[in-house]
Amino acid sequence: MRGTVLALLIAATLGGCQLAPSGGPARVDPVAALPQRAPTVSPAESAIGAREHTRVIAQYGGAYGDPDAQRETEGIVQRLVKASDEPGRSFKVTILNSPVANAFALPGGYIYVTRGLLALADDRAEVAAVLAHEMAHVLARHAIARAQKAQTSELVERVAADVLSDSQAGQSARINSRMTLAQFSREQEVEADRIGVGISGRAGFDPFAASRFLDKLQRYADFRSATGEKDDAQNFLSSHPAALERRALVIKEARQFGAPGIGEQGRIPYLRAIDGIIYGDDPSEGFVRGREFLHPRLAIGFRVPPEYRLENTREAVLAAAGHDTAMRFDGVKLDEDLTPEAYLASGWINGLQEGSIERVEVGDMHAATASAVAGDWAFRIGAIRLGTSVYRFIFAERGGAGDIDAALNQTMSSFRRLAPAEVARLRPLRIDLLVTGPRDTVASLAPRMKGVERQAELFRLINGLGAGEEPGPGKMVKIITD
Repeated sequence: MRGTVLALLIAATLGGCQLAPSGGPARVDPVAALPQRAPTVSPAESAIGAREHTRVIAQYGGAYGDPDAQRETEGIVQRLVKASDEPGRSFKVTILNSPVANAFALPGGYIYVTRGLLALADDRAEVAAVLAHEMAHVLARHAIARAQKAQTSELVERVAADVLSDSQAGQSARINSRMTLAQFSREQEVEADRIGVGISGRAGFDPFAASRFLDKLQRYADFRSATGEKDDAQNFLSSHPAALERRALVIKEARQFGAPGIGEQGRIPYLRAIDGIIYGDDPSEGFVRGREFLHPRLAIGFRVPPEYRLENTREAVLAAAGHDTAMRFDGVKLDEDLTPEAYLASGWINGLQEGSIERVEVGDMHAATASAVAGDWAFRIGAIRLGTSVYRFIFAERGGAGDIDAALNQTMSSFRRLAPAEVARLRPLRIDLLVTGPRDTVASLAPRMKGVERQAELFRLINGLGAGEEPGPGKMVKIITD
């Protein structure tokens, strides 16, 4: 039982606080709402945080070592702690080497924020809003409560499955249990929003920054979405309330401090602190440059068709062209005498179609392709031998959604070794600052961004500019360049 609770606790704490909120109970003082207690941490909380900290660091690509950004986030946290209900509490903030915009916390005062979120934020107040929200989860012991609730929910589902002979009744019990758990987490998020806005406002930061950053997160999620479509069923049972509801809540809380325009934003010192931080992929895991993937250490590259959107992860390179067409690229080591054809026939492909394996050549490299069918999905698989490795392309489509045969052929034919000179030119993308001139506009500034697509849209997003809004002269702005 103890092990089950611990596992559930870890899952609850690592979920991240992304786009999320709703209405909620009557107004109470956000900081006074915290239970009055001494600034102490239970041994169990300290043990969990200390033990999981190393695993979190490894899971998210390590800590990001930028002294200026680290000092900035630590300074913000120190101000927030002094304004909290436990001003003597100790918090440790870690910047994670991840391009994804995210933040979360562990029991014991461990707070994590990704460099992707720092690059997206535009001032100290926005970062303070995020960190105060995560501090609120820790101060309110939400992870412990969530783990206990999850354990109860799991037991209810187990009883429903084992005891109720009526399958419909059992299903109803499981659905009710999940909805109860989801609602519980929504309530935690609502409480964390209230407490967080209160802490941030009391610390002297602009309390309306939370609503601004929620808007930015929503725009960023839409920007990254391949289709812009949303899964209503998934949102309904989401552990976080809807973003529009959350925005209304944090605005209501911010108004307790006054009208918009109060509090410190700290834009210029914050931008100077993040000047030069890496944007996007970690250099050790290769680069996505538009439709191209380039890996300097492996000295390989390829390009996907125009309709595909690339995304680099620690495990593989992924691409999507809508909900029903996707690609995965990765590499594995091979025995020296195993050909690509033999590898494709070695049993790792489910639903391999008999007689579909064909030998092909990609430049001077030995390669092979095959077809497979599994359920509603059709697959086209390619394997290219290069030295002791084989690089795999797996294209999948459902319901005839895309021409994956043409997509595989086009992508494989683009696969190439990178010349030493090309590898030497590859550098990570970084945030760079510039001050706008009297004639500068989004149209003139966005083309200075390198290695990204939809430049004007992304420029507006990372600089907090709305549709049709211009930066104006003499304003410090962020661009992405190598």
